Amino acid sequence: MVPADNDRSLWERFSHGLREFYVAPYRRTFARARREEEDLFMVMVLAEALGVPNPVSYYTIELLPVIYERFHDWHKRQGMDSSPLEYLACC
Repeated sequence: MVPADNDRSLWERFSHGLREFYVAPYRRTFARARREEEDLFMVMVLAEALGVPNPVSYYTIELLPVIYERFHDWHKRQGMDSSPLEYLACC
């Protein structure tokens, strides 16, 4: 008879294998969707700073310290060689 620990590890390995089988083909799609959502979020938060009227700027101003850490990667991904904001020189 097989010990219970061995059965559990067998089922865990089987479960992990099935998860990889179904998720692996879509991993790139999920990553692209996550990047696109992050880009949209950055535009929403930085809209006022970029000169676009933002009706929810009162709420998004609190998120600016979080955004500054990822700002350089974002503006490079958007095709801007340098920071579009005058007061934020990251390059």
